[in-house]
Amino acid sequence: MAGHSKWAQIKRTKAVVDAKRGAVFTRLGREITVAARAGGDPAGNFQLRTAIEKAKAAGVPNANIERAIAKGSGQAGGEGDQFEAVRYEGYGAGGVAVLIEAFTDNRNRTAADLRLAFSKHGGNLGETGCVSYLFEQRSVVRLEAGDLAEEALLERLLELEEAGGPAVVGYNLDGEGAEVLAAYADLEALQDGLRGLGLPVAGWEHRWIAPLPCRLDSEDTLRPCLRMLDALEELDDVRSVTSNLEADEDLLIAVME
Repeated sequence: MAGHSKWAQIKRTKAVVDAKRGAVFTRLGREITVAARAGGDPAGNFQLRTAIEKAKAAGVPNANIERAIAKGSGQAGGEGDQFEAVRYEGYGAGGVAVLIEAFTDNRNRTAADLRLAFSKHGGNLGETGCVSYLFEQRSVVRLEAGDLAEEALLERLLELEEAGGPAVVGYNLDGEGAEVLAAYADLEALQDGLRGLGLPVAGWEHRWIAPLPCRLDSEDTLRPCLRMLDALEELDDVRSVTSNLEADEDLLIAVME
């Protein structure tokens, strides 16, 4: 999968998760609240259904999910209107491009926190549009099946397209399953189609992907860049952090140890 960060894959594989459980719940709750503005019924609101699935996968209690839906749909007053989705952009050490999505009720506070995290690790928070042209937003559906063979997957994807389903633009196999990519607008159709073929859909999301990665070969440059990305991810208002960082796996492991 072009541009997908090996750093993120290694962190997931090694279960290197630094964010506190409560902070994760808060972020997912905000995502549900914002999604629920378009309607509190998950059956008719795909964005809300997606946010709920992510929350359940992370172990968020049902009571928290219900409260977040109530806030966003107006059943619990106007608290849900406090948060807005904002995108920030910047550069890390070595010229690595960074794209950040946040849910915030105070843009000035969020921007100040981001600027500090960038500057402490040799980066810079930039203006809107400074790096977004380097990324593409795609639909990504996760399939969980450790014995999924590439040839079998290709046959099913062709079957999906021949049946009038969305066009698949890429896929990535790993030891635990696969990720299938399609156009941004095709997320719901893609996950419905894959599930209809009997494939084990475990999750789905919109994701920013960098077709042209920025390669780092020096520990002195890679280390502060990874620390900066970690610092950004730990901020309460941050929903996601995406970069075009690329480095050899051995170097990444050496820096992370």
